[in-house]
Amino acid sequence: MKLRNIISLEYLLAFVGSVFFYWHFEFSFLYFVLLLLLPDISMLGYIVNTKVGAFFYNLGHSLVVPVILLIISFVTVSTPLLMASIIWLAHIFLDRALGYGLKYDEAFTKTHLQQIA
Repeated sequence: MKLRNIISLEYLLAFVGSVFFYWHFEFSFLYFVLLLLLPDISMLGYIVNTKVGAFFYNLGHSLVVPVILLIISFVTVSTPLLMASIIWLAHIFLDRALGYGLKYDEAFTKTHLQQIA
């Protein structure tokens, strides 16, 4: 099995896991479907240039912010924040499973996953 396929499988399993936890907490799947692609709004930075685009895309597609929000949601017992962070993580996992990685400044198509695979 190729490394790229293993990485995709790992992220696909993480996506399935996030869907499972979303279901476990009995959140609305209507919200899940409606909000799943919301982090892609970060691609609008590419209207300015590739450097700004990569910055905002990576901000919206890095695991750092949604994991911090996930922790905060548990500490503060915030159901809406927990729901949002799980959806955000699911989006990132799905993107990575499909081969969309964090972007380099040079071009939208140059990602960190290309460097791995």
